Amino acid sequence: MGRQIVHRLLISFPALLGVLFLCFCLLQVVPADPAIIIAGPDARQETIDAIRRDLGLDRPIIFQFVDYIGRVLRGDLGRSIISNKMVSEELAHTIGPTVELMLGGMLFAVPIGLFLGTLAAVQRGGMLDRIIMAFSVAGVSMPIFFIGLLLIQYVGFKWALLPFTGRTGPVWAGGLPSLVLPALTLGSVLIGPIARLTRTAVLEVLGADFVRTARAKGLREATVILHHALRNALIPVVTLIGLQAAFLLGGAVVTETMFSWPGVGRLAVGAIVSSDFPTAQGAIMILAIAFLVINLIVDVLYVYLDPRVQRS
Repeated sequence: MGRQIVHRLLISFPALLGVLFLCFCLLQVVPADPAIIIAGPDARQETIDAIRRDLGLDRPIIFQFVDYIGRVLRGDLGRSIISNKMVSEELAHTIGPTVELMLGGMLFAVPIGLFLGTLAAVQRGGMLDRIIMAFSVAGVSMPIFFIGLLLIQYVGFKWALLPFTGRTGPVWAGGLPSLVLPALTLGSVLIGPIARLTRTAVLEVLGADFVRTARAKGLREATVILHHALRNALIPVVTLIGLQAAFLLGGAVVTETMFSWPGVGRLAVGAIVSSDFPTAQGAIMILAIAFLVINLIVDVLYVYLDPRVQRS
C-alpha cells in the first residue's frame, strides 16, 4: 500500500503544477492591475511602474510562476493586497470551516445514498424501487443553489428552525445548528448518484455465485446483503464517491457564498472579485491539493475493499 501511495504522490505533483500554472495564467488576463489597486486610482504612472517592478509583474509569466512556486516551497504564499495580511494566515482561518462543511455533507449523503440504493436493489421492480429512482433522478437534476434557496426560504427564514447565515463556531463549540443547512445543501446533490450506482452494483453482485452460496448456507438475508453483496459492490461506488467528493469542492464555493460560510471557496470568490491575486492563488492551490488528497484516499480504500488491487 505504501508503494502505491508514493506512486500516486509522484504523479500528482505534475498535475498540481499544471493546475497552478493554468490558474496563474488565467489570473494574469483578468482586466485588473494589482499595482493600481495597491497604489490607488489617483496614483501617478511612475508610482504604478515602481510597484509593478517590486512585485515582479513586469517580468514574463513563466518567470513570475517560477518565483511563485519557489516562495510556496519556502512556505511563503504572499500577502493579501486587500487586507495586507499573510495569505497563509487567511487560509488557516478558512480551511477548518470548509473541511467541516465537506465532512458534514458527506456524512449526510453517503449513508442515505447507500441505504436507498441497496433498498432499491432488494425491491427491484417494485413501487419502492421506482420511488427511490425517481427521487434520485430529481436530486441529480436540481442545481445546488436551488436546493439551498429552498432551505433558506422555508427552514431558515419562514419557519426559523435553523440559522442560515454565517458560522457560529466549530461543531464541538456549539456550531452544529449553523452547519446543518449548508451541509444539507451540499450533500443533497450527492445522494442521487450514490443511490443509482449502488442499486446497479448491488444488483450485479446479487446474481454472483458466492451470494447464492451464502444463501444456500442458510445465512440471514440481511447478512447476505450487508456482508457479502454490499461490500463487494462498493468498489465502483467508492469511485463515484471520490469523484463526487471532489465535485463537492466546486459546490462548496456556491454553498459557502450562499450561506456566508467563511470557507476557502468564499475566500477564493471574494479574492477573485476584488482582484486579490495572491489570496486567489493560495485558495486555488488549497482546493487543488484537496482534490488530489481525495483521490489518494479513494486509492487507499480500493486496497482495503479489494486486496487484489494491491497485488496488481
